[in-house]
Amino acid sequence: MFKELLGRRRAYRALEPVQISSENLAALAEAASLAPSCFNNQPWRYVFVTDRKVMEALHEALTEGNYWARKASLIIAAYTFKELDCVIRDRTYAAFDTGMATFSLIMAATEMGLVAHPIAGFSPSKVAGILKIEPRPDFMALIIVGRHSTDESLLEERHRSEEKHRPPRKNKNEFVRYI
Repeated sequence: MFKELLGRRRAYRALEPVQISSENLAALAEAASLAPSCFNNQPWRYVFVTDRKVMEALHEALTEGNYWARKASLIIAAYTFKELDCVIRDRTYAAFDTGMATFSLIMAATEMGLVAHPIAGFSPSKVAGILKIEPRPDFMALIIVGRHSTDESLLEERHRSEEKHRPPRKNKNEFVRYI
C-alpha cells in the first residue's frame, strides 16, 4: 500500500552502484508525467544523467557536504522555466507542480528499491552550463539516485548516525489545523 511505500522512502546518503535499465528510466519519467499540474501545464523538465563523464562534471557543481552524491548511478536535474508557469492572479504554480512531479518520480524510484535523494546543495549556473540548459532554468533540485548501502565507511562521521534512523518528523499538530 501507499503508506508502506511512503514509509520506505528515505533520503539515504550511503549509496552503492546499481544498474538502472532504460525501462526503469522510462518508468521514472512516466511517474513524473502522471502528476497533477495547474491547467495541465506540466511545467516540469528533467535531465536524466547516466553518462559517467557528464556525472563527473556535475560532481564539480556539488557543495562539499554532498560528497556522497559522487556514488550516484543516476543524477536527475529537476527544473522549470518561468514562461511555463501557470499564473492565476498573482499566484504561481510551476515550483509546486514540479515538486509534485518530482515526488511521483521519487516514489517510483522507492518502489524500484532505489534511493532518490533530492538535494539543493549545488551551483545552478554550473549545472545549467554542464547540461546545456538555456535559457537559465529555475532549478528545484538534483535527485541523487542509487542503491542504499549499509557500508558506513562511505560516509563522513557526521552523516553516519543519520543513516541509522529516520530523522524525527514534526508532530502533525505543528503543521495542521483542524477547524
